[in-house]
Amino acid sequence: MADPRFFERAGPFTLGEMAERCGARLAAGDMAGRSVDDVATLDQAGPGQLTFLDNPKYAEAFATTRAGACILHEKHAGLAPAGVALLLSPKPYLAYARAAQIFYPAPAAAPGIHPTAVVDPSAQLGAGVAIAPYAVIEAGAVIGAGTSIGTGSVVGRSVTLGEDCRIGPHVTLTHCLIGDRVLLHPGVRIGQDGFGFAPDPTGHVKVPQLGRVQIGSDCEIGANSTIDRGAGPDTVIGPGCWIDNLVQIGHNVILGRGCIIVAQSGVAGSTQFGDFVVLAAQSGVAGHLKVGTGARIGAKSGVMTDIPAGESHFGIPATRVKEYFRQVAILRRLAQKKGADNE
Repeated sequence: MADPRFFERAGPFTLGEMAERCGARLAAGDMAGRSVDDVATLDQAGPGQLTFLDNPKYAEAFATTRAGACILHEKHAGLAPAGVALLLSPKPYLAYARAAQIFYPAPAAAPGIHPTAVVDPSAQLGAGVAIAPYAVIEAGAVIGAGTSIGTGSVVGRSVTLGEDCRIGPHVTLTHCLIGDRVLLHPGVRIGQDGFGFAPDPTGHVKVPQLGRVQIGSDCEIGANSTIDRGAGPDTVIGPGCWIDNLVQIGHNVILGRGCIIVAQSGVAGSTQFGDFVVLAAQSGVAGHLKVGTGARIGAKSGVMTDIPAGESHFGIPATRVKEYFRQVAILRRLAQKKGADNE
């Protein structure tokens, strides 16, 4: 059970309602009236709680679960212990995510402007906006209805925020246009200068960064991540992108729809991603490259060339996964041969 000091739980809900709202199907219709009051893991769930099974690695824990109900794929239904109500879904983890959101919806900020906040008279605030203590809203900023601005955050001059956004504490926003339902975690920095300069032995000369950052709707950006504004064209983050903590996005980068950028990764300037690209943790992508739609890049990879759509690459320098493991196998054989020759 989630700590009630930090998480407010809704419910209880009937299994019939839960199945409908999660996009699942009850294996036994007579279970529709049974109630559940929380979600929990397989090993911790009790008779009044809902759990899930997605990875067959946890089949043993499922066989002994005390949960009242479980979301799972129908191919695993035969493993269920007696008495557990089954909610069948082709994507159990997705259905569970929806269930958890139903029990624990994101808390809404109380509308209003805290007395310590500084709001320029020319800023436009939509209905129900919440401005937390010590936040600063500069001249010409536009904040859409239902958006909340966290403690100590700065919304810079002429920045535009859409509706129902959640801006965490100590976020700084400059030179950016942000869509609806965007979530920015604490410490995010958006719109600062891109890293552009002309090298000179007498002292490098800064190139003015004259673009913006455009962020589409339904994006989430993790704590202490940074997105530089463009040098002339804009930096663009497509709708539905999820960016983890401690990620750096350089100037003029373009991300398509639904990209996933995992923690401590970096994308250098003017590189373009297609839709639904996945960049795993601690990876780096060089500048002026193109990564095609649906490409996947493994953790700790160094991308130095274009990647075609749909391909999976891994390693430093990143190459096709099959080629990478072929190279690893060759190196292992050479090492074993060298060891044998030295005996």
